[in-house]
Amino acid sequence: MTDFCRTPDSNFDTLADYDFEPHYYEWGDLRMHYLDEGPRDGPVMLLVHGMPTWSYLYRDFIPKLASSGFRCIAPDHFGFGKSDKPTDPYWYSIARHTEVLTSLATALDLRNITLVCQDWGGPIGLAQAVTMPERFSRLVIMNTWLHHPEFQYSEAIKRWNKGWHEGGLFARETPNIGALVALSGGLLSREEAVAALRSGAEPSFRTAAGKNVYEAYRAPFKGLPDEAYSGLRRFPLSIPFDDYHSGNGAAQTLHFNLLSGWTKPIHFIWGGTDDIFTESWGREWASIYTQSTFHVIADAGHFLQNTHGNEIAERILTCIEGETLKIHS
Repeated sequence: MTDFCRTPDSNFDTLADYDFEPHYYEWGDLRMHYLDEGPRDGPVMLLVHGMPTWSYLYRDFIPKLASSGFRCIAPDHFGFGKSDKPTDPYWYSIARHTEVLTSLATALDLRNITLVCQDWGGPIGLAQAVTMPERFSRLVIMNTWLHHPEFQYSEAIKRWNKGWHEGGLFARETPNIGALVALSGGLLSREEAVAALRSGAEPSFRTAAGKNVYEAYRAPFKGLPDEAYSGLRRFPLSIPFDDYHSGNGAAQTLHFNLLSGWTKPIHFIWGGTDDIFTESWGREWASIYTQSTFHVIADAGHFLQNTHGNEIAERILTCIEGETLKIHS
């Protein structure tokens, strides 16, 4: 039996802008949470999050996409959101996260999929597209990467990784994830976020938006023991320059090479102020594909879904409409 923590449902009762019905997929002896909104017979939007986020990240996408006829599937990786949280840090690997998502997609028999991915959702989600291409119609890629030998990791991602090692800012018991995400969205100053991370105290917010984001990213872990954070910690420590095997480095390179032959629509939507996965990298990646589009949101950062969700959802619909116009032109 797997040792795990399960977040009480009551932790999520008062979240703003997250009034979605929960669905659960049994994987072994664990329960994975996912959202399933919109018409069941509609084309699928598979919305894949990274770290330290969860399906809440796509709260602004789902109403707009569902009302446009799409079936929105937004899973929580194990260790995140409403999904179970195995306590053994070595339970987690990118290969395992990838296999779980493959299992969910095949169990639900998802087809005609538009993949929407960002951060670690890129390596995990794009693996699905290159290994099951018949299920996918197009890709929407935001501020992410696939490891390959030529990829140059930014200084920002190296600092992020270092922060989770012993002695780093985030290497502490029950780290304040809400403060971390609020900082990334410009909803909290660095000084306030660092103070909250070091003390565990709740910061004060000048806006309701900041408070809402803070509460939403605290909710999956609030009241749980430190062991519940194991999956969260493994993601930054699995970046392939640090842990090549746990990060599925060889498979990521294979997937990057396979993806270079992708001929279906592929749309890049990029947060322009992100210093982790920079705009220049996004443009370089997009240039591989003659059929790609590239749209930059100049004032958006790494977690652009948190701050520009409605704009991105509208852009996705515009991109899809543009494909149709191109076909009929």
